Amino acid sequence: MTSTSPSTRVDLEPIVELAPSYVIPVVLVVLAIPLMLVQVWLAGAIALFGLFLMVQAATLRLEFTQTDLDVYRSDSLIRRFPYSEWLNWEIFWQPVPILFYFREVNSIHFLPVLFNAKMLRNCLEQRCPQSTR
Repeated sequence: MTSTSPSTRVDLEPIVELAPSYVIPVVLVVLAIPLMLVQVWLAGAIALFGLFLMVQAATLRLEFTQTDLDVYRSDSLIRRFPYSEWLNWEIFWQPVPILFYFREVNSIHFLPVLFNAKMLRNCLEQRCPQSTR
């Protein structure tokens, strides 16, 4: 009974890798350009942060598996978050989603939305539905 149940569920919910989104990093870098006329140090910090997020978007990958959210840097698994330990999740600022929050039993996580926000929401609703809305 146990051996057939997981394989059936794997067929129903394949592994989904989210496509990267460079919207937030590009917006930060572009906003830093006119800000240089007013405040050079602040503009430089914002531009560097935007470039940092651009590198993160290019190298990090989120994979939704049957039981976990896996975070990869290039081809190396750096973290696994089992859905069974999730208490809540939210994507903030829905018109322009910029922050993904989820809470596990022992920790809270915030991630910038460096991935396709619609795919992220769809995968979360399928694999880790919220009981209270």
